[in-house]
Amino acid sequence: MTRPLLSLAALLALAAPALAQDEEEAALSPGEIVAQAPAAEWIGIAPEDLLVMTLAPAPDGSERKVVIQLMPAPFSQGWVENIRTLARAHWYDGITVNRVQDNYVVQWGDPNYDNPEAEGQAKALPEGLKVMSEAGYTAPVTKIRIRERPPEGHVGTRGDAYGDWTDFHAGWPIASNGPRDWPVHCYGMVGVGRNMSPDTGTGAELYTVIGQAPRHLDRNIALAGRIVEGMEYLSSLPRGHGDLGFYTAEEADKRTAIVSVRVASDLPEGERPAFEYLSTDGETFARYADARANRRDPFFITPAGGADICNIPVPVRRVAD
Repeated sequence: MTRPLLSLAALLALAAPALAQDEEEAALSPGEIVAQAPAAEWIGIAPEDLLVMTLAPAPDGSERKVVIQLMPAPFSQGWVENIRTLARAHWYDGITVNRVQDNYVVQWGDPNYDNPEAEGQAKALPEGLKVMSEAGYTAPVTKIRIRERPPEGHVGTRGDAYGDWTDFHAGWPIASNGPRDWPVHCYGMVGVGRNMSPDTGTGAELYTVIGQAPRHLDRNIALAGRIVEGMEYLSSLPRGHGDLGFYTAEEADKRTAIVSVRVASDLPEGERPAFEYLSTDGETFARYADARANRRDPFFITPAGGADICNIPVPVRRVAD
């Protein structure tokens, strides 16, 4: 049975009694609230849902690894399956970061595929990749949850310019227009590059958001995951000066090579990273979300009274070996 998922505003309402007591004591920051979360409110991420992307070493020789969590059902599952297929075929090995557009995205893939500076033959894709329709950018709300409308005037992310509702599903930020829901383009989300419609992309070309959330991309492109570790290795890469941030021919030396991409469950047990996220259905997350919307710790003077869905990042942490 699908567990009902309340809107963020309803979660905040659940947290109100505890918050009133907290306000009598020293106000806690969002990070302090998360640090006090009981172990039962942390949910493990399956190794099958993690990718380990190894970049070429940094200029100083240090290792650079990026860990990506793949999107859960019911969103983007055809693309997620393709990404696993590509990783298991070692197709990503040897591709490069080809585009870094300031305050927008970092994009990686075959430098000879759909690249303004392409000079050679595009890399052949493995067999068996799925072809998805544009309908897969969203999912019917009936597959996800029973929505409860928050009380009028309640503080929370009840909606924004892009959707009637903004909520969380299984630890992921989503938006809705009523009959359908979709994941949103927050910082660190991983999407599937595509050509002009009706092309929807295969998963061979991927990007991550490195700036202000480009929510205009919602429902126009498939989101298939998010960066959970190593974001700094992508966001700090040199910017491209070609169209849309692609590296020009003169900037070929700026491209960062991707040594390998592996599904974590395929790695030897001692090399598998382990992560967990804070349940978005629990009391701690409700208190954390309220603290993000209404900062009460000493630095802040005036509570904002609300928060954008992308300004409430779901806490994810590495589990010690």
